[in-house]
Amino acid sequence: MQNRFIDLFSDTKTKPSAGMRKAMAEAEVGDEQKMEDPTVNRLRERICELLGTEDALFLPSGTMANQIAIRVHCRPGEEVIADKTAHIINSEGGGPGANAGVMIRSLDGPNGVFTGEQLQAVLRDQNYRYAARQRLVSLENTSNSGFGTVWPLATMQGVAKTARGAGLSLHMDGARLANACVKSGTKARDYAACVDSLWLDYTKGLGAPVGASLAGSKEFIKEAWRHKQMMGGSMRQSGVIAAAALYALEHNWDRLAEDHDNARYLSEGIANIKGLEIDVPRMETNLVFFEVTKPGWTPARLVEACKERGVGLGANTATRIRAVTHLDVNRADIDTALKAISDALAA
Repeated sequence: MQNRFIDLFSDTKTKPSAGMRKAMAEAEVGDEQKMEDPTVNRLRERICELLGTEDALFLPSGTMANQIAIRVHCRPGEEVIADKTAHIINSEGGGPGANAGVMIRSLDGPNGVFTGEQLQAVLRDQNYRYAARQRLVSLENTSNSGFGTVWPLATMQGVAKTARGAGLSLHMDGARLANACVKSGTKARDYAACVDSLWLDYTKGLGAPVGASLAGSKEFIKEAWRHKQMMGGSMRQSGVIAAAALYALEHNWDRLAEDHDNARYLSEGIANIKGLEIDVPRMETNLVFFEVTKPGWTPARLVEACKERGVGLGANTATRIRAVTHLDVNRADIDTALKAISDALAA
């Protein structure tokens, strides 16, 4: 067994690099709630420049960003439309219902990406009082449970046209927006132009320990601040963690292409292991999903066997495992992981 544990469970497993830790230690700080933290203010300016938005808000997590956005856009009893794989449906503890009192209408898009035509098919007359008033369309780019798929810009623009034509607002869950931009070559501001609000996570492939930025119009962010306060998201000398986010944007954005290459390499290696099945071309970015087909084996059993061999994976469904490449995993680690998976199944 190798000495170092190779953790492919998630790109949230990244640890701050020496350079990032130095930036954090030297960060100039102040009271964030009073707009007196210069590092947080620089991050807000940087995000507005990156996304082409009027204002931005620094938050502890992306889940909080989603929950605040839904509360700003919607009122209790209204409806949010999202793909069935969406994080707000499957991974936020029922937050949309508990925090905003909204209902969610799910669409079934290929790999988490739906079209303007699919959206049009579920739109109702807003004057129809027997059903929830439709208020918000939420997009997730990349689509996490949709195999890390990147939204084509033209598809997103089509959804935006349909939504705005019906008077609906649009929100983007941009947990891995950086991956989408690097993979597709699309500018972040071009994606942002399709929606009314969006957020970018720093704790995934960008490698920071905490934080996300929610962005939109000045009016949207002004109201978002109120909900940030209400939900316990206001911070004080948060420049310490904002410095990590700034470092991540400067040093770790373009290198995401390496994670994508490693994910493809991992996918191709898994395709050669008997007892597993994977659709290699489906894996576009840094998320790798594969099925456990060997009789007598389950994802949970294989995850445990690999853990004993020094490799971390995640059981995603009753038949599927997810592995995620990131900046703390190199090509040699992928070879080691493939051997561990193969040895576990052969044992």
